[in-house]
Amino acid sequence: MEQKIVTIFGGTGFIGRYAVKRLAAAGYTIRVISRNADKALHLKTAGDVGQIVLMSGNLAHSESLAGKLDHSYAVINLVGALYEGGGQRFGALHAQGAERLAQMAKAAGAQRFIHLSALGVDKAAGSHYARSKLLGEKAVLAAFPEATILRPSVVFGPEDQFYNRFAAMASLCPALPLIGGGRSRFQPVYVGDVAKAIDHCLARPDTAKHTYELGGPHSYTMREILTYILHIIGRKRPLVRLPFGLASLMATGLELLPYPPLTRDQVKLLQYDNIVSPNALTLANLGIAPTAVEVVVPEYLARFNKKKAMAAAQEKFKK
Repeated sequence: MEQKIVTIFGGTGFIGRYAVKRLAAAGYTIRVISRNADKALHLKTAGDVGQIVLMSGNLAHSESLAGKLDHSYAVINLVGALYEGGGQRFGALHAQGAERLAQMAKAAGAQRFIHLSALGVDKAAGSHYARSKLLGEKAVLAAFPEATILRPSVVFGPEDQFYNRFAAMASLCPALPLIGGGRSRFQPVYVGDVAKAIDHCLARPDTAKHTYELGGPHSYTMREILTYILHIIGRKRPLVRLPFGLASLMATGLELLPYPPLTRDQVKLLQYDNIVSPNALTLANLGIAPTAVEVVVPEYLARFNKKKAMAAAQEKFKK
């Protein structure tokens, strides 16, 4: 039986790498399209010889994608950015790019389209990021009505830019900021569960035309998250309340950095809870039991704990 072809955009990113590995294990032939295929060579090891095909292409230039969606059973859009920089703009990436891809997938005859959005984009008024994501959802559904939308909360895993970033900050800074008092709530979801959700959606035709909100089994305030990180890495740092206005002012300067740790738009997002809606379709509807933060995070944050890192090094030396 011929393997179904799944074409993935954004396959080299954090979530993309897990999705490629999961779908390869499920038996799909996978095309990973990125701006520089040579930088995606590491993905080849996720599948059997010839199972993962790397192609160069740019969503901003439709001509670079000519023929590359042909014969696809499904197209998956995982493209996204957390901040704007250089020629990268939210609108072009999350809205126009998503619309263009959905149109091309429909024209190529793809049966399924899975689009990764973000949790809370329908509530975070004033955020350019949220607005572009919401426009992207609407554009995708207009072009490909059978599309499945996935809205994850903050995604965690060994290579994440959330728990790792705050652990690194706690290792270097004398204090940690509690923007807006740290009352914003999050429902972190494990990257492996997001990849599993993509796999389950492809395997179940009944998931077409639906939106799923992906969150973990528990929600936490920002204060609780930072307190937990400090506990795991064995550090004591004061948590300093930082009003939204002052945080936005600080972010203005930080945005000048190549990789800003905070932007004004992110400050706006922090004014809204990032948790699954009461009546939403969730991981449970996909038959997935969400993985708790406490099961995974301590293992990969151990490297920030001096005592644990030293003990691990000594044990390795003994061997």
